[in-house]
Amino acid sequence: MIPEIHEECGIFGVYGHTEASNLVYLGLYALQHRGQESAGIASSDGEVIIFHKGMGLVADIFSEETLARLPGNLAIGHVRYSTTGTSELKNAQPFVVDFESGSIAISHNGNLVNAQRLKRGLEVEGSIFQSTMDTEVIVHLIARSRLERIEDRIVDALSRVRGAYSLVFLTRDKLIGVRDPHGIRPLVFGKIKGGYVLCSETCALDLIEGEILREVEPGEMIVIDERGARTSHPFFPASPRFCIFEHVYFARPDSVFGGASVYQVRKRLGRQLAKECPADADIVIPVPDSGVPAALGYSEASGIPFAMGLIRNHYVGRTFIEPQQSIRHFGVKIKLNAVRDVVGGKRVVVVDDSIVRGTTGRKIMKMIRDAGAKEVHVRVSSPPTTSPCFYGIDTPLRRDLIGATHTLDEINRYLTSDSLGYMSVEGLHSCVPNEGKGYCDACFTGDYMVPLEVQDTEEQLPLFRGSVRI
Repeated sequence: MIPEIHEECGIFGVYGHTEASNLVYLGLYALQHRGQESAGIASSDGEVIIFHKGMGLVADIFSEETLARLPGNLAIGHVRYSTTGTSELKNAQPFVVDFESGSIAISHNGNLVNAQRLKRGLEVEGSIFQSTMDTEVIVHLIARSRLERIEDRIVDALSRVRGAYSLVFLTRDKLIGVRDPHGIRPLVFGKIKGGYVLCSETCALDLIEGEILREVEPGEMIVIDERGARTSHPFFPASPRFCIFEHVYFARPDSVFGGASVYQVRKRLGRQLAKECPADADIVIPVPDSGVPAALGYSEASGIPFAMGLIRNHYVGRTFIEPQQSIRHFGVKIKLNAVRDVVGGKRVVVVDDSIVRGTTGRKIMKMIRDAGAKEVHVRVSSPPTTSPCFYGIDTPLRRDLIGATHTLDEINRYLTSDSLGYMSVEGLHSCVPNEGKGYCDACFTGDYMVPLEVQDTEEQLPLFRGSVRI
């Protein structure tokens, strides 16, 4: 339904281009779907790191004049949705600090599961934190390292953290990218005329007409400087566990992971869903925009015609003024509207990628019925979301996940749909690259691949079930 799970963050870095900051700006535009709370860019002219960041969307924060004040041929950027730390300017990234070995800027996509324990230890030893981000823990660990080279300090620091991280670092003369040993969050390595790019998704490379070289491997570090790009694997090997929800929802459909386009994977999910959860209906409609490819696949496999029965308003900002005289379901109505001529008198299959709390889905069901639909059958191209994510996705507590607290029949009655069908875990894995091997699916199975060393509330403690592997 309309996202009740929020995107994580997007990161982008450029080395070796005279308009590095401008290219980062364009890259962040392409990654805006991964975070809309804040954005920032840090650049280096070879001597000092200069940065600018603010709250809101990329277009609202940067102007031609702002970018002109970010010179240099290397730069990094970040778009943020908060998963750790409050939504305020002090938590916007890139995070830039000066320490005895120089200056460094960091952009982070992911979440560290042992950040609070590390932070308490650092504070006892005298560290003073300026933000509530887990990313700042990495900075303090780098500053405290006794190793000489900055890349060695980074490895030293990251050897102490646990969780998900794709990182880009900027020094006055280096661009460094690192992906955690499990490869939970994405990171792509590319090339542009005269230089290199590190970014969260391939769609950002497409925008700047860059060449996709490959995905950064789990546990890999890439150091880019005047000598070129050097790669190493400095961490203890771990089994790959790429976030399967990137294929289901988070990534833009025009991105590529594991050699497969996200768009085609989502169409395969729709075709598999039609096999597992058929429906006797007249039309198939998606919940836009994320449900469109799966709905197309469902339509192709089932032979039921596809139609756009819900239209989305793409110009809704993060805030709007709600009328004093309450309009029922206002928050959903301002984003979606049912097309009466399409759904009226029809048996409708509604296809979407996930149901989290279910509150939005219930409102959409009413909207479609009010538009005259005879029957409404809900089909979801992923399994029930039963567990929170601790690796960089903002999911509710388990008690708020309808898939964790209700049976299929109970969810169907709550949504007021005529039938409800979810994709199976096995079906999901059969549709993603590499035959579903090497993925994290903890949000669907509760099988956490990285031990959750710190739990913020007792509500989360019972979520350990099954084996915990590292």
